[in-house]
Amino acid sequence: MNLHRLLNARLAAGKPVNVALIGAGKFGSMFLSQVPHTPGIEVPVIVDLDPERAREACRTVGWDAARIAATVFTADATRATSGHIEVIVEATGNPAVGITHARAAIAAGKHIVMVNVEADVLAGPLLAEEARSAGVVYSLAYGDQPALTAEMVDWARATGFRVIAAGKGTKYLPAYHDVTPSDVWHHYGLSADQAQSAGMNPQMFNSFLDGTKSAIEMAAIANATGLDVPSEGLLFPPCGVDDLPHVMRPRGHGGVLEKSGVVEVVSSLERDGRPVFRDLRWGVYVVLEAPNDYAADCFKQYGLKTDSSGRYAAMYKPYHLIGLELNISILSAALRKEPTGAPLNFRGDVASVAKRDLRAGEMLDGEGGYTVWGKLMPASASLKAGALPIGLAHRVKLKNDIAHGAVMRWSDVEIDAGNETIRTRRAMEAKFGGAK
Repeated sequence: MNLHRLLNARLAAGKPVNVALIGAGKFGSMFLSQVPHTPGIEVPVIVDLDPERAREACRTVGWDAARIAATVFTADATRATSGHIEVIVEATGNPAVGITHARAAIAAGKHIVMVNVEADVLAGPLLAEEARSAGVVYSLAYGDQPALTAEMVDWARATGFRVIAAGKGTKYLPAYHDVTPSDVWHHYGLSADQAQSAGMNPQMFNSFLDGTKSAIEMAAIANATGLDVPSEGLLFPPCGVDDLPHVMRPRGHGGVLEKSGVVEVVSSLERDGRPVFRDLRWGVYVVLEAPNDYAADCFKQYGLKTDSSGRYAAMYKPYHLIGLELNISILSAALRKEPTGAPLNFRGDVASVAKRDLRAGEMLDGEGGYTVWGKLMPASASLKAGALPIGLAHRVKLKNDIAHGAVMRWSDVEIDAGNETIRTRRAMEAKFGGAK
């Protein structure tokens, strides 16, 4: 609360919050659409591999000619760290590039809002610690599910409730793990031509479908909140909002969870493909436990949905608006010096799993591609197995044959130990070591 009041004070003082955006894709464009309607936030620099595409994105979202003319559009990311910039938004989605941009921001004394959750899961605990040491904010992006879920977890704990489970909803069936970009649009009810005309990237949208994005987001939530990761990976149980307290409780109490205090994703589809009643496909949730009989009675008195015992209840947010809500992170960093969620330790990791039988000599094509999908693992188990992070499974060559469904290991691929992204990841592993 009070962000708008604080922003108005900055505006009245003639000191707008200056933001540099790196990556003017869908998320970035949604943020840009809100800028003209938020006096006190200015975006004088937009960095994109295709500056003209970024300029056209501003026209599309409603920027007038004067605002566009006053903006620097460039492919040079060093322009984002110029002196008048206060907050940098990293929205490229490329983990290696994201790590580089985050470190450049931190070195320049700028707050960094990490839309790039792929980079966050690959090395976020280390980056966040570096930011704290430098006196700047490293933050997850409000509007995306990890930050929204972390906020709900914080709310539950601050009000004295024990968190049983937290996460999001998505459209999921087990067969989706093997879907490739060539057949992804069928599952979205679109033709390839329709998707292309809408500017939709098949590999990116496939990462949403094949389970990889869900794994990445749950790892980010676990690392930011200290919640545990399911030992065998995400279950994706079918579950609507009314059934969250029944389904998302420990097995010993009639639910599906191996224990309390974990992240999990619920599916909007039954296993036979039927839609779940009152699904949570676009939303986030937290399941909490009443600490005493009085609180449980209050749940009932105030109409909260509970399980049959009355002790487990759920709160949820049915939608997330990604870039349209990003101002919350920007203003929290600039005006409060607080992140909207940030990794504190290394509890969740995302390992690369073969989508089909793969042969030595093949090149991996990363998140949402034809070769691998990302599976959530406890970080300690991932390190023990030497699992290859999904963020490093792009444009690397296999040294060994890998069976369909097998977890890939560092030893299965050709790795350049001198690569800066790999060195950063290894440094993060050494420092945080799969914290329990």
